Amino acid sequence: MANPWTGEVALVIDGTPRVMKLTLGALAELEASLGEQSLVDLVERFEQGRFSARDVLALVLAGLKGGGQQIDAAHLESAEIEGGPMEAARAAAELLARAFTLPQTT
Repeated sequence: MANPWTGEVALVIDGTPRVMKLTLGALAELEASLGEQSLVDLVERFEQGRFSARDVLALVLAGLKGGGQQIDAAHLESAEIEGGPMEAARAAAELLARAFTLPQTT
């Protein structure tokens, strides 16, 4: 189970629930791999709906790595993600949001 208070997001890949998290190291690698000047640029792309499949893949991979999961890009490219590309995009956006905000309490 993912813990939103620590920035975790769950995604089911090949039938297995995986916990993702954007650690500082994962964020630095993500920034470099996407060629962004800052993480704010990447966040803005997601907020404005200007993200690409490459962005989603990079975010999910960074989150998996930060969450201690052992999945590489080649495996993820052919993996079955429960909910498909839309769920992967939602999880990627949630990862970014959780990396920079505290969850809301009700």
